[in-house]
Amino acid sequence: MNGETLFGKETATGKLPGTANVRLNSEDTFVGMKNPVVQLERTGCAIACVAAITGRSYPEMESIANTLGIFAHDQSLWSDTSYVRRLLDHVGLKADPGEIPFSSWEDLHDLALLSTKWHLDKGRPVWHWAVFVREKGQTFVLDSQKGLRTNLRTDFGRMRPRWYIRVTENDKNSSQNSFMNSPATKRTL
Repeated sequence: MNGETLFGKETATGKLPGTANVRLNSEDTFVGMKNPVVQLERTGCAIACVAAITGRSYPEMESIANTLGIFAHDQSLWSDTSYVRRLLDHVGLKADPGEIPFSSWEDLHDLALLSTKWHLDKGRPVWHWAVFVREKGQTFVLDSQKGLRTNLRTDFGRMRPRWYIRVTENDKNSSQNSFMNSPATKRTL
């Protein structure tokens, strides 16, 4: 998989409801599937990932995050998982406690937050969030980075996750998120 095709077809710029500048294959509609959301700020990958998982737009999820005191420009987001966990919980999702070291794509859970581009910055670990999805017979990564050829990635050999966090439905908050309560989504969790 070379990143130049999406499910075996050439990629083109596509526009999905609630997304901005997302690159997808123009022949695929991905009805009922999770779709990528491009981060509108250089450091908004966590917000964009939760937006993609829940079927919301970046501005909508950013507004929700801001009400929780979570702001993309806050540098503590770059090396702390508590913020994305709190945002997931607020929208009715649960992030498993702890981080699981990445071993293989096959071992990943059906829905997971990936720490990619992990490195040390002035002695502090930092990373880029992306979403791993396995649903409807497809496996892909939703990557919110703005400059990618496609934000729905299948070029697994080029991505180097360090660890991941499994994401599941949070029973106590599930009524807050109608997207996660749809029959199609429940089958994939």
